[in-house]
Amino acid sequence: MFPQHVFPDTARINPRGRLTIGGCDTLALAQEYGTPLYLLDEATLRNRCRSFRQEFEGRHQNSRILYASKAYINPALARIFDEEGLGLDVVSGGELAVAQRAGFPLERVYFHGNNKTPEELTLAVAQGIGRVVVDSFHELALLDRIAGEAGKVQDILVRVSPGIDPHTHVHTTTGVLDSKFGFSIQTGHAAQAIRQALAARHLKLRGLHFHLGSPIFELEPYQAATDLVLRFAAGFREEGLELAEFSPGGGFAIAYTRQQHPPAIGQYAETIVSTMKATCRELGLALPQLLIEPGRAIIGPAGVALYKVGAIKDIPGVRKYVSVDGGMGDNIRPALYQAVYEVLAAGKASQALVEQVTIAGKYCESGDVLARDVMLPKLEPGDVLALPAAGAYCPSMASTYNLNPRPPIVLVGQGRSRLIRRRESYQDLMSCDVA
Repeated sequence: MFPQHVFPDTARINPRGRLTIGGCDTLALAQEYGTPLYLLDEATLRNRCRSFRQEFEGRHQNSRILYASKAYINPALARIFDEEGLGLDVVSGGELAVAQRAGFPLERVYFHGNNKTPEELTLAVAQGIGRVVVDSFHELALLDRIAGEAGKVQDILVRVSPGIDPHTHVHTTTGVLDSKFGFSIQTGHAAQAIRQALAARHLKLRGLHFHLGSPIFELEPYQAATDLVLRFAAGFREEGLELAEFSPGGGFAIAYTRQQHPPAIGQYAETIVSTMKATCRELGLALPQLLIEPGRAIIGPAGVALYKVGAIKDIPGVRKYVSVDGGMGDNIRPALYQAVYEVLAAGKASQALVEQVTIAGKYCESGDVLARDVMLPKLEPGDVLALPAAGAYCPSMASTYNLNPRPPIVLVGQGRSRLIRRRESYQDLMSCDVA
């Protein structure tokens, strides 16, 4: 059975047994743009933006949804997020530059990161960025000096670490004590940071931020951390902390395989908002603006990666390898996080699943495997394979390892396709070389 919930909203199997997305035949797209190829379904993108706004704003009107750009951003996507009324969470000068190029309102941009450079902070302050989310004592002092030299008072949030384990992969857990991110509440560093921020002449502390990790399939960590951080903040009222803004970050899970069924957006919203309201009511705190930072949960389900089958190696009694023309260079997640993906034969979607195969990439690494031991129809060189839930982190973490050009990205919808990032050329790969 076709796992619709793992694919974009518009994904269908047509009468010829071929996968279509946004009304476009994926085999035709593979022929037109080549493979590897990343497709983004515009309807799914916009639907997810609207769902987040409706679910959170419907429960707490003073909510703002900030798209986490690290999942993947480019100018065309930034314009879509602007049209949908979202803000942006950026983590580098490069992501900020994309927002600027797209004409995104910078007052709706929030700058994260554990080691922002002086150059990045100077640019952000000069351009009028909305908030800087401060992550270290070094940054507090540096930003205070930069804002002062610019003759400005910069609005900030302080990122705290609540010490709560979200039960996700160790490499994507960020809110525990042993983390490079944020000021730990347990060690007293968070309290010290708040006092230092309140005393800074050129900084205005607007509120607190935390982020537990990603992807989080459980609701309880959000409930526990929201309550804990609000109680922590309440202890600084007499010292001048007015909690105007509060952010529990993002980290909302999506389904990568047919067996996964993460909570609905509304369930995350209900947990966070109801906890925030109950705790604020108990403590006598005014309700702050709620800042939510989904990235993967917006763009992940909208993306599908297409690959073409090449060499097939059958080791009797051991394993059958089906190699494709992409791999860890365009999707490092299986190698880095042991991520698991569904695989669909895009041109044989109605055929019986008759053999177990492992989908290997073309990169010169034994660990370059996209999917292990998956059931598929009988495959031949030239067949096109589709990996859904590929919109987040695959393009943004892509590399040119082995000097392979990174794939193009195509936006699809209503039977039309639009190239929003072209395929790199060999000339592009050498464009920065000096010789």
